[in-house]
Amino acid sequence: METESKRRQIAIAIYTVNRHAKTAPNNRVLYELKNRSIRKLLRLGHAEKIGLHFIENPQLSKQSSTVLVKCGDFLFHTLPEKEDFKSLPHLGNQDEAFRNPQERMNLKTAKEILSDFIDEQIPPIKVGKKRLVAPKRPAKRLKPRVSNTQTFRSSYLDGK
Repeated sequence: METESKRRQIAIAIYTVNRHAKTAPNNRVLYELKNRSIRKLLRLGHAEKIGLHFIENPQLSKQSSTVLVKCGDFLFHTLPEKEDFKSLPHLGNQDEAFRNPQERMNLKTAKEILSDFIDEQIPPIKVGKKRLVAPKRPAKRLKPRVSNTQTFRSSYLDGK
């Protein structure tokens, strides 16, 4: 029973990290933590690859696929390897009706659980400070120099 509850905690931690990665400005570290954890679960036999799904919004209008991985009650997507295309069935488009169970876990706790699980320390996520740039001042308009001795010729004023 101990291992089942631990697997569930790991699945919830992956779910939490994945949910935060979708909206994080620097999501590379979070996705790497998720993928390493899923790979280790697959190696240990605690998760299984179900099949391939088409990606909803492919980049550069190219059709792409992801691997659907089942871990307990949760389903996750990871990047496929070459042998996945040969060994896994293609399930077509993703089922929009299915949702993972709604679980709540602190992101810090989730990262700690997953880094302990994969036996690696993850680098802290650096939140980049936006560099404030002073607004550009409009260029000074140079007024044309007017000398005091300047005369204007006009037929109206000269009477010509």
